[in-house]
Amino acid sequence: MKTTNLDKTRISYLLKGALIGTLAGLAVSLFRLGIEKLSDVVRQLYHLFQQHPLWLFFWGLVSLLCALVVGLLVKSDPNIKGSGIPQVEAQLQDELSPNWFSVLWKKMFGGILSVGMGLFLGREGPSIQLGASIGQGISQWLKADRSESKILLSSGAAAGLAAAFNAPIAALLFIVEEVHHNFSPLVWLTSFTSAVCANAVSLMIFGLQPVLYLGDIPSLPLKYYWLLTLLGVFLGIFGRFYQVVLLNLEKIYHKVPLPKWLYGLVPFLLVIPVGYFFPDYLGGGNQIVLSFGTEIPLASILLGLFLLRFIFSMISYGSGLPGGIFLPILTLGGILGAFFGQLAVSSLGMDPQYVKDFVIIAMAGYFAAIGKAPLTAIILVTEMVGSLNHLMPLGLVALIAYIVNDLLGGSPIYESLLERMIKPTSLPMKGQRLVIEYAVHAESPLDGTQVRDIRWPKDMLLVSIQRGEKELLVHGDTVIKVGDFLKILTDTHHAKEVRQQIEAWTRKPLA
Repeated sequence: MKTTNLDKTRISYLLKGALIGTLAGLAVSLFRLGIEKLSDVVRQLYHLFQQHPLWLFFWGLVSLLCALVVGLLVKSDPNIKGSGIPQVEAQLQDELSPNWFSVLWKKMFGGILSVGMGLFLGREGPSIQLGASIGQGISQWLKADRSESKILLSSGAAAGLAAAFNAPIAALLFIVEEVHHNFSPLVWLTSFTSAVCANAVSLMIFGLQPVLYLGDIPSLPLKYYWLLTLLGVFLGIFGRFYQVVLLNLEKIYHKVPLPKWLYGLVPFLLVIPVGYFFPDYLGGGNQIVLSFGTEIPLASILLGLFLLRFIFSMISYGSGLPGGIFLPILTLGGILGAFFGQLAVSSLGMDPQYVKDFVIIAMAGYFAAIGKAPLTAIILVTEMVGSLNHLMPLGLVALIAYIVNDLLGGSPIYESLLERMIKPTSLPMKGQRLVIEYAVHAESPLDGTQVRDIRWPKDMLLVSIQRGEKELLVHGDTVIKVGDFLKILTDTHHAKEVRQQIEAWTRKPLA
């Protein structure tokens, strides 16, 4: 009788992934519902305020109260600041160990208030952190070891993104491409299971229609493909500009005469005039992209809309409130695509029906440039709009935008934010990689000294010792001897200084 051997490890991770995905799907769906309901109420109130402006005074007091509440939440747990994606990456690198339950409820409540009140923030980053918190909580409940905990944390993050955008495949790619930067079978299996389960929960609550469904969109004719090259360059340049501004927001906010936990007062108050004049432009921006499915404004209006969205999304995110940049980036990309398409219509006589193609393509290109995750960008936009007709142009523009941003010196935005958040334990190379050799002479005090007992310069690494015909790997107990050649790794910027410091030390006792 033939028997089948089941891989118990994979089955175990499948079940754990399903549990995390289901719970994360419920939590993120509740988060989405809270934001949508509050956003609808806020939008209706602003329409009412247009008829009764005096009520804006009382609304200002409400906004102040909300800013104080969110500020107190951030002050009590700084790990809920911002999108949450850098925090998740820091956890996976053992740089951060937050209290999962504190992050879970504070991020949810603070995120609902921040995004729901109309600030130009997205729900996806917080959703990823909410899912990761559930994964962390389950791993602690199961008393998982270090390796398994990271797998479950990753699966929770994937579940959070899947439930936020109804995009399970993009969620998996995001974990592999952006978070881990490598492929692990167990991470893949567990994360995909979680993403599918979370997406199933979300679909049961929000329905089957894609999040950014723009209706039937014709395929872009080949005769317009040359425009995609220009669009990719255009998006790559604007993507790099976005990165530069975002990474300098901290310096700008330092000039605000308020403690950090009260920076949220700035966007909460400034959003009031924006909401009064443009109530339908509040929030993450998905409603703007959806409106392009029926009517696309003139290029001049789109330019003004882009400036409004860009400036206020920076004001919102720079304050450190719980909210992401994922959806705002896609919205800005969609606006840039619509602007580019309208220019093609007016200058080249392109059929206006193809402008929507540029909206979709530019969303992926802009995110690929800023996030430096082109595969995620392509699949995410494909799942969000529910169309497979644009894979070739999506891939082309995403690749070009990625390359242009790279040539301009851009780095993945979440990686850059992570570096800002954690204190680096090692110094980056400032020049070209260089290995220098240093000879140990008979009169050198290095002779007979263990490697660990020497105060080496900070801008170098002793990688090996050449002793006769043999090259020795170095560890702390290695004893340096006369005739050794020390092979030292540094860079061209520090090489001279490193050699001078070692020579100075060898002229005096090292103790």
